[in-house]
Order: sequence, then structure tokens, then C-alpha cells
Amino acid sequence: MDPAKTSLGKMLLEEITPVVMVLRTPLVEESCLKNSLSFIEMLSPFCDFNNIDVPVRTSSDQPYRLQKFKLRLFYESDIKQPDIVVAKERLKQVITEAGEKDRSDLSTDPLDISNVLASSKSEISPSWFEIFNKELVRTVSFSEHEAFDHPVACVSVVSSKDEQPINKFVDLFNTNKLPSLLNDGAMDPKILKHYVLVHDNKDGPSEKATKILTEMKNTFGFNGCHLLCINSSQDEQVEHQDNPWVPYKFDSSPSQDHGCYLNIDDFNEIKDLIQELSSKHIIPYMEQKVRVLNQQISATRKGFKNQIKNLWWRKGKEDTPDSSNGPMYTYSSVESQIRVLGDYAFMLGDYELALSNYRLISTDYKIDKAWKRYAGVQEMMGLTYFMLDQSRKEADNCMENAFNTYLKLGSSGRQNATRCGLWWIEMLKMKDQFKEAATVYFRICSEVLPTVNEIKNERGWIYFLPRIFFLQELLHSAVMLEQASYCYLLSQPPMLHKYGFHLVLSGDRYKKCDQIKHAIRTYKNAVSVYKGTPWSYIKDHVHFHIGQCYGFLGMYDVAFTHMLEVLACSHQSKATQELFLREFLQIVQKAGKTFEVLRLQLPVINISSLKVDFEDHRTYALPGSTSVKESVWRSLEEDMIPSLPTVRTNWLELQSKLLPKYKESNICVAGEAIKIAIEFKNPLEIPISISSVSLICELSAKSDETNSVSSYGAPGFSVILTTANLILLAYCREIISDTSSFSLSEVNISLGGGEANLVQLTVTPKVEGILKIVGVRWKLSGSVVGFYSFGSNYVKKKIAKGRRKAKQSPGNYLKFIVIQSLPKLEGFIHALPEKAYAGHLQNLVLELRNRSEVSVKNLKMKTSHPRFLNIGKQEDLDLEFPACLEKKTNVSPPANPKIASHGVFLFPEDLSVQGENPLLWPLWFRAAVPGNISLLVVIYYEMGDQSSAMRYRILRMHYNLQVLPSLDVSFKISPYPSRLQEFLVHMDVVNKTNSESIQVNQLSTIGSHWEISLLQPIDTIFPSQSLIAGQAFSCFFSCRKSSTEESTSSLFPHIGSNVSLVPDGSKGAPFDTSKSPLAGFHDYERLQHGISNQVAENAVDFILISRPLKSNSQPGVADAHHVFSHHACHCSTASTSPITWVVDGPRTRHHDFSSSFCEINFRMTIYNSSNALASIILKTLDSTSISDQLSDEASGNQVGWHDVSLAKDSKIESDALRNHVRKSLLPESVSPFIWSGSSSTGVQIKPLSTTEIPLQICVFSPGTYDLSNYVVNWNLLPVNDHESVGERIESSGTSLGYPYYLTVLPSD
Repeated sequence: MDPAKTSLGKMLLEEITPVVMVLRTPLVEESCLKNSLSFIEMLSPFCDFNNIDVPVRTSSDQPYRLQKFKLRLFYESDIKQPDIVVAKERLKQVITEAGEKDRSDLSTDPLDISNVLASSKSEISPSWFEIFNKELVRTVSFSEHEAFDHPVACVSVVSSKDEQPINKFVDLFNTNKLPSLLNDGAMDPKILKHYVLVHDNKDGPSEKATKILTEMKNTFGFNGCHLLCINSSQDEQVEHQDNPWVPYKFDSSPSQDHGCYLNIDDFNEIKDLIQELSSKHIIPYMEQKVRVLNQQISATRKGFKNQIKNLWWRKGKEDTPDSSNGPMYTYSSVESQIRVLGDYAFMLGDYELALSNYRLISTDYKIDKAWKRYAGVQEMMGLTYFMLDQSRKEADNCMENAFNTYLKLGSSGRQNATRCGLWWIEMLKMKDQFKEAATVYFRICSEVLPTVNEIKNERGWIYFLPRIFFLQELLHSAVMLEQASYCYLLSQPPMLHKYGFHLVLSGDRYKKCDQIKHAIRTYKNAVSVYKGTPWSYIKDHVHFHIGQCYGFLGMYDVAFTHMLEVLACSHQSKATQELFLREFLQIVQKAGKTFEVLRLQLPVINISSLKVDFEDHRTYALPGSTSVKESVWRSLEEDMIPSLPTVRTNWLELQSKLLPKYKESNICVAGEAIKIAIEFKNPLEIPISISSVSLICELSAKSDETNSVSSYGAPGFSVILTTANLILLAYCREIISDTSSFSLSEVNISLGGGEANLVQLTVTPKVEGILKIVGVRWKLSGSVVGFYSFGSNYVKKKIAKGRRKAKQSPGNYLKFIVIQSLPKLEGFIHALPEKAYAGHLQNLVLELRNRSEVSVKNLKMKTSHPRFLNIGKQEDLDLEFPACLEKKTNVSPPANPKIASHGVFLFPEDLSVQGENPLLWPLWFRAAVPGNISLLVVIYYEMGDQSSAMRYRILRMHYNLQVLPSLDVSFKISPYPSRLQEFLVHMDVVNKTNSESIQVNQLSTIGSHWEISLLQPIDTIFPSQSLIAGQAFSCFFSCRKSSTEESTSSLFPHIGSNVSLVPDGSKGAPFDTSKSPLAGFHDYERLQHGISNQVAENAVDFILISRPLKSNSQPGVADAHHVFSHHACHCSTASTSPITWVVDGPRTRHHDFSSSFCEINFRMTIYNSSNALASIILKTLDSTSISDQLSDEASGNQVGWHDVSLAKDSKIESDALRNHVRKSLLPESVSPFIWSGSSSTGVQIKPLSTTEIPLQICVFSPGTYDLSNYVVNWNLLPVNDHESVGERIESSGTSLGYPYYLTVLPSD
């Protein structure tokens, strides 16, 4: 590697460079100070050339090109050896300022040792070490024995405003004001002189300055004079994007004001001045002097003859006593000339020439016992070897020789020894000899730095205050020990124990010197060594002292962080936890203010429990509504949300089209709260008090919306959330201080040992813009404020509502676009029970309120369970329940509510909700079935203001109901045996409540074509009049088709017949099942069972009305305010046979058999209940042909009524037929009666029609006879060829005759 590119090489090229002495008048400084710069400060950024590219020829005839070159400018008053006390204070200031700059690092957690080892060399050690080492090197500047600090040129600067500027130039070079190096003869006063005239363009044009420049050239020479015009920016200050003074540290003013009146022309003039001064004056001057000196020295000192002569002249000087500086050497002495030649050659980059002269003069100084000069030459020889990249061993020997020689000089050589040691260390580092470098650091601490006794003896106790001076040296020792520790870390292999040990030594010295911040840094780095080791006592001790150091600094937040390492220990005993908490609170008390801490671990925040609830176009009436899955709400709302006319879209795509600029963001509305739920847990066994729990939010106004959106995703914001804790804490404080644009809720809780609590928090934005939920804050024990940041790495998809996009970044889930305030409906259903019995019927009132002055319109409503909740008519509000359910005398066709498709109720189009007047709308509730029911209600409404950001919003309402069992009702229907189109209905009722008694009031059929009646009086079959818990009840009814006209059925589709099930004395007006709400609930019951609302010919629907009793102590007294309705749908009356008939005729006849036999006429009416044409064949059976006929019919289908009351076992069809007919035969061989007329009659019956067939029998003797010895064969024929008969009905079959008993008595 090129030595010039190493850290030591760069330092040498900056510190061992030509010095230019500057003499100036006060008016020059006055003009420069307008730019907050002195004259030297103004020129300094332009004095460093990385590629000056100037040809140089020194001792040889072959020139080389100089690339890197730098000038060091000093005022004449500054060219002197630094005062030791001032230098020490300056070094202390550097260390202190470094600690101030590293304040952000103090609050960070220590790195793991593996990460430290993986870091680069530049990242391991602090960067301010280089600044400290440079300042330490400069404490020995301008020594008389080192020529590289002697000025090579003098620049005299006069202002054009000065009176008699030519005389000013002459007066400036007054010997009384020149440095002591010139006055004492240590350097040649005949140095290069250059004259600069400064003109301030703010004072006027430069014509006068031009004339003065001409006069200067006439007086001092043409080449040595220069005009510099500055402050060319007349009107306003100039802001430089690349300010060249930023890297420099000046005490005049902040760097942003530097050069404020210098424009580009001024920059170019300054550059030209320095470029010309360097390339055309200083470098040629030094080049010429090197050649001259080299010729002189070669003639007097080089060569064998001259060397013998020099040794002879110096003979005897070995016996002289040692002294620190040896004999005095003036600038004209040969030794001084050789040193100047070597230093000039070094500064011009001719290291071979420099090395040869250093070797030459080294022997002279050694013989003369000028040990300081000898050590200085040895030091320069080592540096020259390094720059030549030759003989590293010789370089080390020279540096060690110089270091030891400086140490022999005592206090006068300690500063030089320190500088030599630092340069020697850098040389060892370049060769990766870090262990050896650490040894040199330790030698500087132990051998170079003085003790208190040495300071007392040499400096004097009173005047130099040795205690302070010793502490300063101790501080330097701390810096050296810390640098030594990093060398041990960089050794191969790393020496970790020595690394940690030296850090502890360094931290101890820092703490003794009150450098608390540096002590913290070193202790924290030591913690990284012990991390993961079983030395828990050391770790706890170090953490405690780190916290103590932070307490000394007043940084109680970071002190708490380290105290938390031993405070929040759930494994500790209860007494220890109490001690830690008590000590922690004492630290807080010492702060004397409310303590704010980031990542406060009491209590523990369960970030996985984070849940966010907010409202965009979907609003919620109750908190429990947010627990319902979004997919359930969507399926309920998809038929309510308007779709675009071109293509049908889902609700998510539609909302993004209606609000295109909010497509990728969560949306909330100004004035509406965003709710956050998060769990707090106490990890300790002792109780803690938590108060003032609230969110941390930031809301950017609408005008800053664009900037806020871009900056949210910028790296700066990510750094705030993930790096320095103090930066994030300051950010939280800043946004907490401004809450005028939103309001926050506060919660107070108390957590017992190990207790967890889910806390609900809200934030309500007040203005439009971008809202960011940053985190949560709370107060521990009333004195410590804790913050927790919801970083993007921790927030998962816990949004309860709002869009859920797979591609949305996690951070956006806590970012909301706040739009303008919109109308919002607030909804509540009054008197909705949380617990009810099945069948419970009740009237409710829906209250909708819009507190905004902007109206809402086009309301729609839909429920998830229309069986439970039905929407009434506006006029139902004034009805008195349950009197409104009773049947009225004046019957008018029912007016159903306006129901759109998919069960969506449309409110009147002219209806709007606005202001303080609520909208009240009647609802009907019925507990349809037992169980836990989740009842969902959605209400769609549109904004009255067309300019609103949202066209519509939806109100979501969720109620949990518990429905208990009440009455279990079942029906069985069978055809009446001997009656056409009449049926027997068997009703079973069981009271399944636990303790309630229920009175059965009324049974109704739905539809005008059915009539129902009791077979027996209700007092006979149900004397108790009520069912107690667990009691069952059965009742039989007769049901037949009504003769009501079809027009009545179409106008009143739900009108049917009613049967009262209460005694006559308790009867009131019957309940009207043909109107709302009973009719409406019945329609939804039919839909629930997949049945249309069209009238079915072969099915009947029932509604059973009951009431609970007021109390068990008053049996029979029903509660007039409660009504139960139980619905049974589509109870089928159809049998497997579509053909039914009835035989009409006399049941008793008197006849005189002495005269003749008796003829009796009958009429058979046959009904076809199918939709097909029926072909009927009636066969009458005589006694002689019964057996043959039965055998022929055995293969047919036995369909219809037959007598099986005596049969106990299952039998095949042929046996049943034979047994049935044989019962009707008399035991005699001759039948007492026969059928007369045709034995077989065939007819065809149209669908749903009847026909009559005449019959006649002849009776030969008195008696009672069963006229069922006939058979009906039927066959269904489709009306059209493409129609089918039906799946449930047989297409053909055979039915035996119904029992018909005839009694014939002889006449008197």
C-alpha cells in the first residue's frame, strides 16, 4: 500500500508542510469578518492541493512532479511554542467535545462482541482519536530544533482602505512583532516575501485598488504583488451548496454563515492567489534553497576528507556533561543548514535526499550530546523510512531510539516522546502489529505521563496546581489505555480479556477525571466482552455503575434503561423486585421532573395483541360489531352497495374507484374515533400502578399531505423508529406536544402480580390530513412516563376493518388518510331483548340519528336473520302492542313494506335524516328458533352533499341474542276416512321451558282455502287451560278446504280460519294472522324451509299463538304484554293415492221382505287431486267371485284407506287384501246382498275435478252389512305428452272400498 495513502502518511502530509507567516492590518480582518471568517480562515480551504502537478528538481538533474502539497498559514503571533497549560486545556476540550458529539452513542445498547469483531478497523475505534492525536502532536509545534515548523515565506496583507498602504507594508515587517524564532536567530530572517492588497467590493469599485497595485509593483517588484477582491455579492447573502468551510472548525460563527458575501468570482480569485503563491513562489523558493544548501553541504561536509575533518573538530565533546538541548545552534550553523535541507527535502517529497541529510546530522548531534535534536532527527529518519517504504526494521529502530531518547530528557522531552510514540504506533498498525502498538500505548501511560510528585518538584505546587495538572495527564492516560484496548481487540487472535481489562482501566480514569460520557462508553464496551458469560455479578455491577454515570449526567432515561437490566427481573424474589423498583423510583425522584423513558419494561406490552378499529365508509353502532368477520359483513352488504353501470364490481373495487387517491391507504373521517386495543402485563410479583395510558399520534395537515406521504416512507423516518432511542424519544415528545389537531383518550389501570389487562384507547382526528399512530404512552407510579413505538417490524395485520391489501406495507396499517367530516348515522334498536323464549313476538323501534347538518338520503336496510327481525310500516309506530295483532272488523288488503330484491328494505325516497331530529322506524322481533343468535343489521345511506369524498356509508349493527326453548309444536295430517277433501289434524304441544307456564290461545291456518275446527270442546280436552314446564298436550282438529272464491284468496293471501283454544269466558278478539307482523314472519319461515309464498293445494300452514302466564301462583291468567307465535309450514295433506272418493246414501232402511227384496240406491263421488287426467274403473264384487277377483288384483298396488286395526304383524299385500275382504263376508254360502247393475264402470276425471257414479244393491234379508266389497282401479294420464305425472304420486294403483255400514230392518 502506498504509504502516502495510509493514516500516518496523510497525517505527515498535513502536519509536515511549509508554514507561511501572515501579517495583516486590522481593516483586512474587518472586511473578512463580514463573512464570519478571519483572513487565514478564508484562505485555509484553498491551501490543500491534491493534484498541484508542479515539476520539482532538487539535488539531481532529473525533475519529478509534485502532486500532494499543502500550505499551513499562521499569524505572526501564533508562531511560537504552545503554552503547556493552554495545550492541556485544549486537549481536554477535544476530549470533552468528543464526548458531547458521541452523546447519541451513549444511549445505544452495547454491541455484541461477535458484531464488534466483524466490524472493520475504522468502525471499532472512535473517530475522535485521530483528532486527539493530531492535537497532541501539535503541542510541540514550532520547536527551534525542527525546521519544518519554521516559516518559509511571509505574506503581508493590506486593505485598499488603509491610508498609505505602501508604508503599511513596510511597517508590518517590524522586528518587534515578528516571532521569537526570527528574533532569537533560530531561523533565517531572509525568507520569501509576498504582498497582497485586499479590496472590499462592498466599499466601491476597484479603480483605487488597481492604482495601489501598480504602485506596489513599482516598489516591491512585479512578481511579488497581488490584488485580491472579495465580498463581490453586493445585494444579498450567497448560500453555497458546497461550502468549503464546513469541514473546518472555526470559533467565529456557525459554519452556514461562512463566506456569505463571497461569490464564485471571489472563490476563483482566492484559488488563483494560493495557486500562484504555491506553484510560482513557495515551491520554486524551496527548490532553489534545497539546491543551494545541498551544494554548500556537499562541499563542506560530504566526502571522506570533510567527514574526517568534522570528527577531528568535534573531538573531546564526548566528555562534556549532558544537557537537554546541547549547545546552541544558530540558523547559520552547518548543523542547522543540514536540518533545514532535510526538512525542506521531506516537505518537497524528496525522501532520499532528506534521509541522507538526517543521517549526516544525526552523528553530529549525538557527538554534541544534543539529545533532543538527536531524538528529533532519529524521529524524522524513522518517518522517512516509512514514506520510502523501505527497511521497516530500521524505521522501528529509529522510532524506538527516538522514543527512549526523549524519555531520558525527563519533563522537557515528554511531549515529544508522546508525539514520537503516536507516530510509531501508526507505523506498527500499518504492519498489523497491533499487540506491539498496544504496548507502546501502555508505555506512554506508564513512562511518559508524570506523577504528582514530579509535578510538585518541577512546576511548583502553588502556581501550577498539580492536582489539576495530574488529572489532565490522567485523562490523557485514559485515552491511551482505551486506544490500547482496541489494539488488543484487533490483534490476531483477538485478546479479548486484555481488551476488556484495559477498557475497565480506561473507564476508571475517565470517571476520576469527570469524563463520565467516555467512562460510559468504555464500560459499555466492556459489558460486550462479559455478555453471555456466567459472571453475572460483574455484569450487574457494571450496569449499575453505568446507570450511576448516566445519573451524574442527568440522563435519567438512559440510566433507567441500564437499571432495567437488573430491575425487570421476573426470576428475582419479591423482596428483590421491591428493592429494584424502589431504587429506580428514587432515581426518578432525583430528576425532579416527570421522567420519560423509551422502552419502559414495566408493564410489558404484548404487541401481538394489537388490534386497530376504525371507520371509513363502514361505521359501527356498537363495539361488539367489530368482532364479526369482514367476509360476513360483505356478503350481507353486496346487494346494497351500488355498482358501476358498465361492469359489476365488488365493494372493494368500487370504493377504490369512488375514492381513487385513497386506493392504497386506510381512510378515516375527521371527528370519528380510531380505536386501539393492546394488552398490558405486569411481569413482577408486586403490584404496579399505571395511569394516563394514551396513544402517540401525529397528524399532518392537508396542505402538507404530499410531503407527509413522501416523508413517511423515507429512510429518515425508518431511522427514527429503529435506531437511536433518544432521537425517537425526542420525536415522540415533539408530536405529543401538539395535539390540537386530534384528541386522545386516557385510561388508568392497576396491575397485580403477573396480571394482564387489555386496554382500549382511542384517537379522534379533528382536521383533514395524514394521521400516523406512532405508539402508546403511559405513566408508571405517577412519575415515570413510558413510550412504546409501534415499529413496522412488529405490527401485523390486526386491522379489524378497513381494506386488507396483501401488498400493503406493514407500516401503512397505522397510517390513515383523514378526509373531511361526513354525516354519520347513529343507530340503536330500543327494547331489543338479550334473552327471549322461542316464538317471543315484540314490537321494537329503530332510532337513527344524524348529528351533522348535512342530510343523508336513499336509506336501505337489510338484516341477516329476517326470521328474527322484520321491518314494519311507518304507521306501526302508533300501534299499541299486542292489541294491534287482534283482528279488526273492517278488513283491508295488507300493505307490505317496500322490499327490494335480496331482502333489502327501501326507505321512502323522500326520507332524509338531518340535525337533532331522529328517525324512528318500527321493527318487529320474533325469536324464531332456540340457540345463540348473532343478529346483524346493515343500513346503507348516501350523502346529501354530492361534493363529499364518499358517496355512501354503511351502518353496521350487531346484537347477540340467547333464545331459550318454549313450546315444541308438531302436526300430523291424514285424510278423513269417509269425507271427501277433509282431513284429520293431530297437534302435539310440549312445554320445554324450565319454569314458565304457557297458555295456548289460538291455532290458525294460513290461506283462505282451508278451514279448521275442533273435534271436541276445548274444556273437555284441555281443562287446565295452561301448560306447565315439561307438560305435553295433544289435540285433534278437522281441516277441510274452504269454498271461498279465488279472488278473496288473491287479495288476502294470508287470511285463514282461526280456532280459539281458550274457554269461552276467556275469549277475546282473535289474532289476525293475515297481516303484519305475523304474516310477514310466516313468509320468512316458508322461505327458510325453501317454500315459495304461492298457495299450495295439498299443504296447509299453521300458526299457534300462545302467551306466558303472569306467575305460577295465578294459573290461567296470561300476560297481556307478551305473545308467542309458532309457525308450521307446508304440512302436506297429500297421500300416495291421488284418487279419493266418498259413498253417499242411507245408513238405515226399513223394508218388508215378505213381499220382495229391497233395492237401495247410492252415489259415489270421486275426486282427482292430481294435475293429470285420471282413468277410473270401479268393480263391484259379488260373494261368488270375490276369491278369484282378489287373486287377480293381488298384483296391483294397495293404495288408500284400509282397515288394519286388528292386524298386529306386518304382512304382504295379497294377505292384507284377502283378510280385508273376508271380514265383510257372511259365513253363509249365499250372500245376503248383491250389487246390481254393471259390475265394472269406467270414467275419466279431469285434473282437480270430481265425478259421480250411481250404485245400487239388492238386499235379501235384514241385517247390518259392510258395503266395502268393491275395488277402484285408477291410472293417471298426462294431459300433454311432454308433462310428467309427478315424482311423489303413483301413476296407477288399486284401492279397496271404504267401510260403509248399512242397517236394513224389517218393517212392522
